[in-house]
Amino acid sequence: MFIDHARIFVKAGDGGNGCMAFRREKFVPRGGPSGGDGGNGGNVYFRSSTQLNTLLPFKYQQHFQAGHGQHGSGNRRHGRNGEDLEIDVPVGTQVYDDSGQLFFDMDVPGKTELAAEGGKGGRGNAAFASSTNQAPRRCEPGAPGEERVFVLELKILADVGLIGYPNAGKSTLISVISSARPKIADYPFTTLTPNLGVVPYGEYRSFVVADIPGLIEGAHAGSGLGDQFLRHVERTRLLLHLVDVSDVGPADAAGALQAINRELELYNPDLLKKPQFVVATKIDAADDSKIEQLRLYCRRHQLIFYEISAITGKGIQELKDAMAAQLGITAD
Repeated sequence: MFIDHARIFVKAGDGGNGCMAFRREKFVPRGGPSGGDGGNGGNVYFRSSTQLNTLLPFKYQQHFQAGHGQHGSGNRRHGRNGEDLEIDVPVGTQVYDDSGQLFFDMDVPGKTELAAEGGKGGRGNAAFASSTNQAPRRCEPGAPGEERVFVLELKILADVGLIGYPNAGKSTLISVISSARPKIADYPFTTLTPNLGVVPYGEYRSFVVADIPGLIEGAHAGSGLGDQFLRHVERTRLLLHLVDVSDVGPADAAGALQAINRELELYNPDLLKKPQFVVATKIDAADDSKIEQLRLYCRRHQLIFYEISAITGKGIQELKDAMAAQLGITAD
């Protein structure tokens, strides 16, 4: 199950209380104060992990708490510090507070950020001894640890994003060029969650492709599934805009291209600044007039244009070469 939004509560550990005690040994007159300090509470950290690709674990656990510090004790014994807690999140997770302010962007594997700081341990009465106060009867309670509510949003980190109307052939293409096995069927909205595929290139190189589902006209305002998944387009380095040019595809192929680009612009104008390839799909069952219409539109607007058939394999290698070149990846 793909989950890309979660709300969690985190609490750092409370500090331990300081101790008030006095030495009572035989033959030690005026032994003086011996109360130890309390231990510090544990901190809570976020850590980005490549072992996760969804926020699903946070559907089942929303409360996280670090260990409390132990109280101080006599004979100047310091309480043990509370254990820190590390919360693993997928790479690409953004962490917001309840007001929508961005706290952390976990965009690098192994990145660690302090989410909540543990409370300081209280001082025991031994810490208050002085030349003028040799028998202090004072100690401090431990400070409470920080409590915070965070909203987690996952934005997939992929090199290439596949966009286009439902049934444009995105899932079929990603299944052909990678080991991903998304659901493929001949009805709209077959893909209900983003799919990631690693595309091997050459002997040692590869790049990641994401299939972004549910884009239709009005997606930026919540139509279809686009309002849920448009955020995943933001981190891609290259967009592949797939257009179905077969007999069952949109009657106006160029219009379909314009409609999706309009949704990207309404959601985030910066998306149209990304490099974009226009890819005519299903050319094995193509309507020649649609291909020509789309080719002329791309030539007029200086868009890079490719024609492929995922079924026959025509144009697939040329498209892979072009994607790798755009990403600066060589086959060596």
